[in-house]
Amino acid sequence: MSAPTLPTLFIPHGAGPCFFMDWDPADTWHRMADWLRAVPRHVGPRPQAVVVVSAHWEAPAFTVNGQADPPLLYDYGGFPPHTYELTYPVAGAPAVAARVRALLEAAGLETAEESRRGLDHGVFIPFRLIHPDADVPIVQLSLRRGLDPAEHLAAGRALAPLRREGVLIVGSGMSYHNMRRFRFDCAGLDPDSVRFDDWLTAAVTGPATARETALAHWDDAPSARAAHPREEHLLPLHVAAGAAGDDPGRRVFTDEVLASRQSAYLFGTDALAAE
Repeated sequence: MSAPTLPTLFIPHGAGPCFFMDWDPADTWHRMADWLRAVPRHVGPRPQAVVVVSAHWEAPAFTVNGQADPPLLYDYGGFPPHTYELTYPVAGAPAVAARVRALLEAAGLETAEESRRGLDHGVFIPFRLIHPDADVPIVQLSLRRGLDPAEHLAAGRALAPLRREGVLIVGSGMSYHNMRRFRFDCAGLDPDSVRFDDWLTAAVTGPATARETALAHWDDAPSARAAHPREEHLLPLHVAAGAAGDDPGRRVFTDEVLASRQSAYLFGTDALAAE
């Protein structure tokens, strides 16, 4: 009996260690945290490992963290002292890391391996909620410098076979990421955030060929550069979408936080949709 094909995901990872500290209002990040805790129910079958592409790692080539016991990288600043003592003792998966490199290189994409860097907060912060027992191994994959959207779609396409091998592919970023426009007041949503989110959702949920074309030219979208002055928080979505192949995409979560709309997307089977 063949293993089920896992979906792919794009998740919002919040702001720094936001889910593990106090905010005003106190519930600022509660809805997003609750949704991240529900991710395993969306995925369905328990993955044997997870490959995570985080917005917070860029390298000259697509680089894989191949460590068996990766440390954590507290790559945020100005937060309460206890947030630099958070732990997440998750194992790596060197065999999966090697498989990732092989698939990318077979597709003509340059790769490298990292043996010292820790898992950054785009990985360990959301996964402390998704898999709180740290019992599913994680391999982190970098973005490639230059941030070419077509190249990140191609990387996703190359990694698609992992879905049939028990490996969950997750892009971790934010669907809107203009830090200068995040606000704590109640003056309403940034209209550019709404315009871009509407476009992004239509693009993700469209036919696969049209989806790839739209994402390859995302900066032509309404309010694109207002939503993403720099695209590193969007491109993890491209990897997840590329790995989806012809599978449909749907928005599975949306929230309004810091005057922005933030959305999550799933490609392929959604276990909750069958309930």
